[in-house]
Amino acid sequence: MADILSLRESVLFYLDRSGGLQKLVEDCIPFNDPQQIEAVYRFCISVNPSDVIEVDPVLGDCVLHDPLRATALFQSVCFLAIKTLSLVEKIHTESQVNIILKLTHLPPFPEYTLDLCSFPRRHGPMRPVIMEGLVIAMTRVTKYTQGARFLCINDDCPCSSGFHHIRIHAPGATESATVRNDFSCMICSSPLKEDVKFRVLGDKQLVELIDVKALNVLSAHQQNALRYQSVTLFLRDELCNSMRIGQLYRVLGIPAHVHQWPNITWSVEANSIQPWEPEYPHKIGANFQELLKATAGSPWRFSAILAHSFGLGISPPGLYSTLKLCLLLSLVQTRADTKNTFHSLDLLVVSSDTLILDRLMTYSLSLACRGVRHQASGEMFASLSRDEHGAGTANIHAGSALLATGGICMLGDLSCYRKDKLDAIQSALESRTASVFIPGKKYGEDADQQLSFPVQCSFWALTDSTDGSRRSGKADALQGTAQEMGPVPIQMADAFGLVIQCRNNVGEQGLLAQTVHTLQQAVQPGNPLYPSCVELSSQDYQELVAHAQNLQVELSSEAEKIIHGYYMANRRVRSQRQGVKMSVASVKLLISLAEAHCKLCLRTRVQEEDAVIAVLLCENSVTLKHGASALVIPPDAVFPCDLGDVDGLHRRDTTLDDLHQNILRFIYAYAPGADMYITEE
Repeated sequence: MADILSLRESVLFYLDRSGGLQKLVEDCIPFNDPQQIEAVYRFCISVNPSDVIEVDPVLGDCVLHDPLRATALFQSVCFLAIKTLSLVEKIHTESQVNIILKLTHLPPFPEYTLDLCSFPRRHGPMRPVIMEGLVIAMTRVTKYTQGARFLCINDDCPCSSGFHHIRIHAPGATESATVRNDFSCMICSSPLKEDVKFRVLGDKQLVELIDVKALNVLSAHQQNALRYQSVTLFLRDELCNSMRIGQLYRVLGIPAHVHQWPNITWSVEANSIQPWEPEYPHKIGANFQELLKATAGSPWRFSAILAHSFGLGISPPGLYSTLKLCLLLSLVQTRADTKNTFHSLDLLVVSSDTLILDRLMTYSLSLACRGVRHQASGEMFASLSRDEHGAGTANIHAGSALLATGGICMLGDLSCYRKDKLDAIQSALESRTASVFIPGKKYGEDADQQLSFPVQCSFWALTDSTDGSRRSGKADALQGTAQEMGPVPIQMADAFGLVIQCRNNVGEQGLLAQTVHTLQQAVQPGNPLYPSCVELSSQDYQELVAHAQNLQVELSSEAEKIIHGYYMANRRVRSQRQGVKMSVASVKLLISLAEAHCKLCLRTRVQEEDAVIAVLLCENSVTLKHGASALVIPPDAVFPCDLGDVDGLHRRDTTLDDLHQNILRFIYAYAPGADMYITEE
């Protein structure tokens, strides 16, 4: 008894020291409303374990290792304070005070961290732990019973009135543990009956959390024989709707064994939730630092060498250089900025050799912080199932696009998709949202509901330019499609934004280079195939992408003039001569490309040369979809010559300078008011 009194004194001292008593007084004010009469009154108390240990180590140990006992201690002290200070006259017994201890943190030791990949689940007392993971499914918000009042049916018993029998929800308890009809009076053993008008309801939501490494199963990484299993989180009251599908979170929770006869389910009662991002290497390797110094004299050479030396395990240098550059641009541009605005760069690749390009894109996917390769037979956005934990509501499961939140979703060959799937992809590209329909009758609701989820990933797709009428039964999808676009409609191509055509300009010579490359890899595995090229490993590129993604860039006035002038001139020319309407999305694409090239070059200010690269890529894409305009540029304008030596880099710089001047002339000739910021010379 003396120990309990000592612990209660420590609780009182901590509440007074931390401001908890003052908050308790403020929280009691709303409960004094005469129209609000409840069986249970809920109070949330913030507890800092480090401060509690300083006050009383025994109490601190109780908070960290026996949370139910700690809650009972805080409950008795808070009830005493409420009665002593006459804060709420409607509270008569200690059982009416429902205390929720909100832990601010846990000690940074392995004993307090729960690895979601560890098996079996821990035994012994259930105590608070920290876990980190990805949300892959969640239910709608439903109701649960926070507390209920029970009365004895024996009128002569003192428990037939008052608040002697109060049931309060405890972590891990099911609804039947709080409310059912077989409770007995603790005085006369007569049956108890619930006073329904005093029942207190709260909000409840179930969330499935899984280790983020489970996404490796859906990406291009090599797999081991591992099995991943999700953990069910119970979010209650103020924590409901605090998590989103596809996002990463650090959760402080209390594991519990939920008894649902004849099964026992291991789950976690969430106590606090914080967004979480794993730490990625943000350093730049020595190879890139030396290369950056060597190419400091040209704003274009660093990114050119990166693309030239990229994916040498898939294709030889000089082949598909524009695609390689665009893949790197998409990797560094796909992220959320400091204002939580998501930036993406979608790619649609058109070629007659989809096998090599698919391998190249799969390799690039492994460099992303989060990459998901979607299977055409799988679910793209979201699917539904019935909740298995007794609520009976709809459980919403994330599809590939939602699992790839913050990263890349690779669609593969679009010819493998049905028309309804393509329409759904086009809709998501245009609106950046995905909708799921929940039939109310099927999932125990009064009305149907339509939920929308933000789609925050970049999409990569490819299509075979030679695949036309071979797709039987889909001739409707081919109407209005440019000849070189294959089976993809113009509307779908416009939704992607950037379309890249991978031509084999060197004919049989390019095919021979790819063949020799493949044979050398098979005969001499592990040997460097191209000693003259800069040796850059996949780890080097992964570190570069992670570093470049976090660069904050600003648009210079010179780059802004180029982008604005090109858009105005292009819109005027194409609307008058081709009847093509250039949307505002073109401006966003131009800015995104310019920013991505700036970050890939490890700069923080978007220069005029970055805008030139953006214009050339965008003009090639628009020309592929709608035909040529007055701005005549070569089909592969960004890589007009071979980069096998220094002379090749110099010739490319000279050609890009000439194309820069052509762009300025085009703007000066066709953009309204261009003479105000571009001189004729």
